[in-house]
Amino acid sequence: MAGYHVAVVGATGAVGQEMLSILQERSFPVQRLRLLASGRSAGKRMLFAGEQLQVEELTDKAFKGVEIALFSAGAERSKTFAPLAVKAGAVVVDNSSAFRMDPEVPLVVPEINPQEIRRHRGIIANPNCTTIIMLMGIYPLRAYGLKRIVVSSYQAVSGAGAWAIEELRRQVLEWSTHQVRKALLGADEPLALKAEKFPHPIAFNLIPHIDQFQPNGYTKEEIKCVQETRKILDDPNVLVTATTVRVPVFRSHSVSVNLETHRALSPDKARSLLRKARGVRVFDDPEKKKYPMPLLGTGKDDCLVGRIRRDETVPNGLWLWVVGDQLRKGAALNAVQIAEELVGKPGGR
Repeated sequence: MAGYHVAVVGATGAVGQEMLSILQERSFPVQRLRLLASGRSAGKRMLFAGEQLQVEELTDKAFKGVEIALFSAGAERSKTFAPLAVKAGAVVVDNSSAFRMDPEVPLVVPEINPQEIRRHRGIIANPNCTTIIMLMGIYPLRAYGLKRIVVSSYQAVSGAGAWAIEELRRQVLEWSTHQVRKALLGADEPLALKAEKFPHPIAFNLIPHIDQFQPNGYTKEEIKCVQETRKILDDPNVLVTATTVRVPVFRSHSVSVNLETHRALSPDKARSLLRKARGVRVFDDPEKKKYPMPLLGTGKDDCLVGRIRRDETVPNGLWLWVVGDQLRKGAALNAVQIAEELVGKPGGR
């Protein structure tokens, strides 16, 4: 298989670094790799396939010769630079929200709607991480008719970026230091954890606020889940509602899904369908206390599904608990899988 000239935009960020790792793990046919980031990161060196590569500044001339550009640098940079990459001849797989709801841009989860890739006009959008993880758990059940989806997400701090990981670490360290002082020195001064970028302390706390609040009381993150789900499923009539919560977990999102189907679907049948689905692993044995947790999902490509049970308040209701590594399947892995589909890489599907 011929190699490709690939660029990773936002290479020094959490998702960008994960993209590099996955490109290497999956032996993506990279002939030449260009690492692009802001001017602050230009000149840094990063290891890929045993070679030290220098990070270059993202400019309007950075895409000469690039065939595939994986973007994870934020919506504003994507809006500015993705069209320039396309003009230079690249196909862009964009991880931001910039193009997701553009009717001309495919919004793709390769296990669900890979056929949409064929209609791209230079840009393919990666869905929101929560949307991907949630849909991986319910799409295999689509034959029973998806009527209503109620989503509550419990999202790890790494979904907000590297700064969020450091903020949680710092606050946990502050609390631990305070506890040691209290135990050894009898210090009894009150501790007020300081929030720098989150609106409130995230350590030992939950923040039911991800992204900006909208006039209807929902946040942008919740609206993304609604709109993107309908677009990926190609079903404007499916009822979707969401509450998204930031939790003090470093990595892997957890999603509680209350699903109502048009036809009756038993928990056993749901488990059977999910076991056959690509990219999904059923982990569901309540008697042995086996159920998905962030610690189990971290570093895994598959999404874990458990706590599968009837919702006894409606005729065709089902509960599921889905956990997925949002830096992998929720972002970097999904983008690389799209690139694999683009180049027809064996094993991509």
